[in-house]
Amino acid sequence: MTTTLTALTTGFLASLGLIVAIGAQNAWVLRQGLRREHVGLVVAICVGADVVLMAAGTAGLGVLRDAAPWALEVLRWGGVAYLLFFAAMSLRSALTSREHLEASAARPARSVALTTLAVTLLNPHVYLDTLVMLGTVTNSFGDLRWVAAGGAMVASLVWFTLVGLGARALSGVLDRPATWRVIDGVVAVVMVVVAAMLAFG
Repeated sequence: MTTTLTALTTGFLASLGLIVAIGAQNAWVLRQGLRREHVGLVVAICVGADVVLMAAGTAGLGVLRDAAPWALEVLRWGGVAYLLFFAAMSLRSALTSREHLEASAARPARSVALTTLAVTLLNPHVYLDTLVMLGTVTNSFGDLRWVAAGGAMVASLVWFTLVGLGARALSGVLDRPATWRVIDGVVAVVMVVVAAMLAFG
């Protein structure tokens, strides 16, 4: 018989396995954590989006792919366009930036929030992962599906908190312009790779 602990653990591990993969969202959270800029807001948006989508998948909305395949196509190409734009901005910053963690001008909370929403919701994989894949996993536990969903949601909270605040803890030794040029360069590469995966995957 399936136990509550099994459902909780399975949901947690399934969610963590999907979230940990390096992508645009994780790169953005890491960057904001290193900048020590609106980290709580960024983490809250990422976790909040996951919670809503995981709940929707568990509630039985994992049929989006079959019901409206065109919606995923729109999201896919919108995501490709946005990721390439973001990559271009990161590359420009890598080539020209002289910013320090402390000295750089802070971005308004609204701008950071909108970018966080974009890198989170313009990626069609997030819908496949949360609505379809995790929705399938959680619903496989029947009466314990919301326990499994709870485990999946906790994984999101743990991961994004660790990335955001963990990066923040290292920011003191990363306050050098050269470091930021490297970080922005890596972010640009990640964005291009993710965009290519969305376009041709």
